[in-house]
This record gives sequence, structure tokens and C-alpha cells, in this order.
Amino acid sequence: MAKSLSEMSLEELWQLFPIILKEHNPEYKNWYREEKAGLTEALPAVYIKRINHIGSTAVPGLLAKPTVDILLEISRKAELAKVEAELKDAGWTLMHRNEEDQELNLVFNKGYTPQGFADKVFHLHLRYLGDWEELYFRDYLIAHPEIAEKYGELKQKLEKEYKHNRDGYTEAKTEFIKKHTAEAKKEFQEKYLPEEI
Repeated sequence: MAKSLSEMSLEELWQLFPIILKEHNPEYKNWYREEKAGLTEALPAVYIKRINHIGSTAVPGLLAKPTVDILLEISRKAELAKVEAELKDAGWTLMHRNEEDQELNLVFNKGYTPQGFADKVFHLHLRYLGDWEELYFRDYLIAHPEIAEKYGELKQKLEKEYKHNRDGYTEAKTEFIKKHTAEAKKEFQEKYLPEEI
């Protein structure tokens, strides 16, 4: 009998789910809309503050892993246990939990199977409402196609080196992301800063 995903080591998971980059698929926007609708059905409206399509699939023309990243920002008054239970019932699997310094950062996924990737793959980043860097980086890449192109070239180079090492792949992009996120924050000046947190 095949191992379940929860029984696999990190190395086994990386073999099963390698870094694969693909040309931009215009359908990513529709995948996002479908999942956004599902999230608004699954959770009480009073809990949801913002939902955004983030990551490379949100940037037209950008080479990307075919995984749609969604940032779900919730109220600090939301009952976290209820939110987690509702997401689980809606088919999301908790991958990562970080609640240090009273900041919430839970990552859920959909589309990972013991046989490999499903046709549609999603990562859901659950956080409290805030001024998140991913929003600025996304907008900066959309506003500056030449930077998006350089980012795509970097990712293509890293794909070869880190095909079976997701942590290494992510870490190797960090310097580029931090540099351009800082530029984005200067350009967009608190665009996503909530009036109330």
C-alpha cells in the first residue's frame, strides 16, 4: 500500500512534487475566482477581510509553478479553530503553521495527492489583515514587466538547480524578492495598509 502524504519524509515529498515551471496560463485567474467563491461560501463573511490572488500565477506572462497562491486575510476576532475546521471541510489540508509573536501564518493546500500533483493545485496563505509584502511584490511585477521577465529568468535558472528541493528554490529567490518588494513599497506607499487591524 502506498504511503500517505503525512507519512512521507521531506525528501520523498520533494521527489513526488518537484519544481516544475510552466508558461503563464490565462486560466489561473479563473482557478482563483472559483476558489475565492468557495472560500466565501465556507467561511462566515464577518471573518473575511480580504482575499487576493498572489504569487507568480497572478502576474500575466510570468513563468510559474502551476500553483495558484491565495492570500486570505481574516479578522483578529475570527475564531481560528472554526476557520481551520471550515477550511478542512472545504477540502484544504494544513501544511504549515506559524503563530509566533501573535502573528498568524497558516498555509493550506489543495491538489497534492499520493500520486503527485492534481490538475489544479492551490496554496492558501491564512493571515490576519495586514500590510503584506506579497501584495506589493505582485503589483510591482505587473507594473514593471521588465522586472517580471528578470524574475522569470532567475526562476528558470533555479529550477534546474533545485528541481527536488523546494526550500532551496524558495531561499534562492529571497534576495531578488526582498530587493523589489522594497522598491514596490516605495512606489505604492502603504497601498495595502489597513485602516484598522
